[in-house]
Amino acid sequence: MKENMRFACMIHKGCSVIKERAIPELAPNEVLVKNIACNICTTDYGQWMGLREHQGYPMVGGHEGCGVVEKVGTKVQYCKPGDFVGINSYKGCGICGYCRKGEVSKCENPPKLMTKDGYLGEFGFSTHAVWEENAVIKMNPKLDPGCAGFLEPLATVIKGQKKLRLASFETVAVIGGGTMGMLNALEARARGARVIVSELMEKKLALAKELGFETVDSGKEDAVRRVKELTDGKGADCVIVAVGMKGANKQSIDMVKNIDGRILLFAAGYPAPPMDVDSNLLHYRRLELIGTYGADNEDFEDAANRLNQGMIDVSGLIEPVRYPLTKMQEAFQAASTPGMYRVCVECQK
Repeated sequence: MKENMRFACMIHKGCSVIKERAIPELAPNEVLVKNIACNICTTDYGQWMGLREHQGYPMVGGHEGCGVVEKVGTKVQYCKPGDFVGINSYKGCGICGYCRKGEVSKCENPPKLMTKDGYLGEFGFSTHAVWEENAVIKMNPKLDPGCAGFLEPLATVIKGQKKLRLASFETVAVIGGGTMGMLNALEARARGARVIVSELMEKKLALAKELGFETVDSGKEDAVRRVKELTDGKGADCVIVAVGMKGANKQSIDMVKNIDGRILLFAAGYPAPPMDVDSNLLHYRRLELIGTYGADNEDFEDAANRLNQGMIDVSGLIEPVRYPLTKMQEAFQAASTPGMYRVCVECQK
């Protein structure tokens, strides 16, 4: 008799229900993971709020997860039952030129995230999930499961900062002190940069200060003027826009240094925030606008090393109250509340 798995399924805006089905049979190269925890990403609760309807239903989301390998296919060599693993959720076809170079985020033929029985998503909000062997990454078993769930978001941050070419001793201004803004700040500091966090919410400012960052209260002072003051009138070498808002886009151009400044557009917004840019200004100031999205295999390996070795501590970015899988509605409600950091779902409860 086949063992069943439980999962949280979003059937339409604002409605997630618990369903059950048989655990799928493993292909030779697949791994069965008993999920321990999965954090709720912006893309997850954004769909629950009705802001990302294009993602489709029925959705069994969750890609910031971790768990213990329970069973492996006959050809699996990388891991064994009992290993604690995180997930590289960027599936590639494994055949195209990009995949062969490990650049899975550029895959020319990405597989559809749809099961044979019609469900969409990565099944992070589930008691079990089946992944191909190359999608699991061994994690330090001493890591808190909520922290191990930061593998994917940290990988995307690392990808962006590689594109930004961030160097030691540069000054970086991060606009937005939410989860991804703070994760960018932590990574930038680990790379040797001076980091200034601009934010208007008291809770987020308090955390930024607690973590040792210089802060600008953009709700009470002119953020551009203050960053200029903190940099002796020069402006930041780099600006990371970690909130998807028109005002933040405009601020970044005024906040970065006059010549050879670099701006990383890390955050998306729904609806898409406009960015009005004078092309002559870009020309004469030699400004760089850099986009980033996703992560590749190398970025996931780098993220795992940082988390496993304690180089970056993300424990402050997890809300203290954790939710059982059976309370997914309440978890989405909490995650979508303004000012919240990552909400962690415990998948075996």
